Amino acid sequence: MQPLVDPAPSLDPAELVRTARHAVLAGIGEEGQRRLAAAHVAVVGAGGIGSPVLLALAAAGIGTITVIDDDVVELTNLQRQLAHRVEDIGRPKTSSAERAITALSPDAEVVTAAERLDSTNAERLLAGADIVVDTSDSFPTRRDVAAATEALGVPLVWGAVQEWHAQATVFWSNPPEHDPVVLTDLFPLGTEGEPPSCAQVGVLGALCVQIGGMLAGEVVKLVTGAGEPLLGRLVVIDSLAARQHEITIRSAVSA
Repeated sequence: MQPLVDPAPSLDPAELVRTARHAVLAGIGEEGQRRLAAAHVAVVGAGGIGSPVLLALAAAGIGTITVIDDDVVELTNLQRQLAHRVEDIGRPKTSSAERAITALSPDAEVVTAAERLDSTNAERLLAGADIVVDTSDSFPTRRDVAAATEALGVPLVWGAVQEWHAQATVFWSNPPEHDPVVLTDLFPLGTEGEPPSCAQVGVLGALCVQIGGMLAGEVVKLVTGAGEPLLGRLVVIDSLAARQHEITIRSAVSA
């Protein structure tokens, strides 16, 4: 797939050194690193999956990161939400996430939105982003994010974790040289049911890091054009059994 973002004109000397191990990667190089610096990625949720996504994107050199979350840090979050610290308890997650991002990547521009995303504000909050990463934990929010990215025509990197299990994929309503694949191709309206909450069944913190790293990797590939994105493929992880497999997602429109 072609790179999604045009490269920035240059990187400052410190950023060149900081990201040097990307510059030697096949498929990225110095030009790819400049593409990452020019990219704007919006992340919905700064919790279990969102935390490692934000940290990995900052470390990778993404130039602009929008963080959308209306929650505050609680002690029970810290088992899995690695962007936050004990001293952040009671603070907005957007605030502690911004601190974590800038500590890793001083050149990054961080845009925070401490509000709940819904159908009334989703397009406004996500406008201008080249890619959206949805790490939210409720289906109403996931549907609102998906609808907004479809309207905006930008790729949606999507992941979910519950207990010992996780899923990851990429949705895109208007991809180049590929059939569109959207959230309703995986979960038709009315089929999601009412999954139990994290407080009820728990979640493996290490799995959040694993799936968050995978989602951040999809962002890097889409921005730079490296590799093959998860468009039309759902990765399913069973951490308890140490198994991982893929399911093909086909577009209902092209079927």
